[in-house]
Amino acid sequence: MELLTPTRQTVLARANPAVKLAVFIVLFLVTVMTRDIDFAVYQAAAYTALLFMLGGYPARKTLLLVLPFGLLFVSSSATMILFGKGDTLWWQWGMLRVTAESFYRGLHLGFRSIAFAAEGLLFAGTTPSVKLFYALMQNFRLAPRFAYSFMASIRLLPMVWEEFLIRRQALQVRGVKVKGRGLRGVAEHVRLYAVPLLSQGIRRAHRVAVAMEAKRFNGGGGRTYYYPSNVSWADGAAILMLVFALCAAYAAAAVFPWFGIADVRYHS
Repeated sequence: MELLTPTRQTVLARANPAVKLAVFIVLFLVTVMTRDIDFAVYQAAAYTALLFMLGGYPARKTLLLVLPFGLLFVSSSATMILFGKGDTLWWQWGMLRVTAESFYRGLHLGFRSIAFAAEGLLFAGTTPSVKLFYALMQNFRLAPRFAYSFMASIRLLPMVWEEFLIRRQALQVRGVKVKGRGLRGVAEHVRLYAVPLLSQGIRRAHRVAVAMEAKRFNGGGGRTYYYPSNVSWADGAAILMLVFALCAAYAAAAVFPWFGIADVRYHS
């Protein structure tokens, strides 16, 4: 996907994908376990800043990727703010009820969602899927039959979309229109699109499975790799930058708190 393809190689992009995956899993777990709303705010800010610095995208493209964060924040926090429980009532209208507790919990959830999104974009944008699975096979001993199956599945996804476009254009050329509305229209869409695409996908998957079996992707014996996955100085630099961002967010939350709520679960 061109939108997620960086235009320059950063230190994070040169790091070993397997090592980078392990570090990002730790960052995700830290974000999941965060209960301090100030820490969540600074995590979102730190990872978004890293996306601008280490993502490898031009500033305009990065800004385009970051713009949906506002919608993500509103959508993830609004439900908690409007329907969350709490004792300190601020506003109520029918079923909508905003309390102090639900408001701060909603903000906490919204900022954590931004942190998750920034972490995910930072990892996905700097880690090609092929190199990731090669690194997992070489460094974490992932079985080749699983790794190559995942890579083949990812490769098939754009093919399914391409088949859908071809099918739609073919139906338009032939003047075929969907008849009926409601359930009847849904059934007609299934007949015209879902069934042919599903059958074509099964045939493609069968051909890939036969090809993998013919090339002895059964997990037995030794295997050589065209793309070697080694640990280098870039891994240490990337780990230091990510850990520094996390520590900076924690220190900023302690020194410059916005809300001063250590645990939103027990705030009253």
